[in-house]
Amino acid sequence: MSEKKEKKKKSKGDVLLTLVLIVAVCVFCYAAFNLYHIYSEYKKGTDEYNRIEQMAVTTRNPDGSETEDPDSAENIKVPLNIDFASLKSVNDDVVGWIYVEALPDINYPVVQGKDNETYLHRTYEKNYNFAGTIFVDYENKNDFSDCNTLVYGHNMKNGSMFAQLKKFSQDEETYKKSKYFWILTPEKNYRYEIISAYTTGVNSDTYTLFKGPGEEFTEYLKKIRGYSEIQTDSGEMTVKDKIVTLSTCTGNEATRYVVQGKRVNSLDVVKNNTQQ
Repeated sequence: MSEKKEKKKKSKGDVLLTLVLIVAVCVFCYAAFNLYHIYSEYKKGTDEYNRIEQMAVTTRNPDGSETEDPDSAENIKVPLNIDFASLKSVNDDVVGWIYVEALPDINYPVVQGKDNETYLHRTYEKNYNFAGTIFVDYENKNDFSDCNTLVYGHNMKNGSMFAQLKKFSQDEETYKKSKYFWILTPEKNYRYEIISAYTTGVNSDTYTLFKGPGEEFTEYLKKIRGYSEIQTDSGEMTVKDKIVTLSTCTGNEATRYVVQGKRVNSLDVVKNNTQQ
């Protein structure tokens, strides 16, 4: 009788162990599938933007486009020449191209949709992908002429899109490397000097849009300089300044990380045969 009881106990134990192993294998397979899906999404997004870059960036570090401002202390060269005709043939919603000098991986087309949901999880070629596209707030003008233009991008775990922006607060050498970023458009190339970088609430006054320059905008400029987590040397600011706010998520739904710059140069686009 005792031998039969021991066999029954062993049999129950074997069944339980088998069930545990099956559950463990299922959990492992599910986790592996999710990891593969995430990796696949990242790769699809990265591959697409690499293709777009190869198609659109016609020149790097060109010798052209010097500033015509006689008060400029330097010869300013645009870092890239962009073929907007080719970009528009793929997506007519394109309004510009962004390039951050200290973080050259931030090198993407910029679009503007009919709302702020369209490109949240759709790539430049309008394929579904969590990476989405860098986009301008739908309430802004599409020529970056507003007092404050809001530009959004995801904080991707593989370092793509706007993920590297936070380096301005994490490492002071980033700002020292270069304090400029560019918004290149079909008609003008705009260079912006970084004036502030910080974490802020999702509904903070950082995201204020203005009908035009005035006292409210002047107060806003004072505030955002005070919010900065880094020391900048952007000098005096006036009501005539044009601000671009680069915004990305932080991993906390209640906050965002922003880098803000004021326009310091506006250069004419040098047209070539591919752009005409």
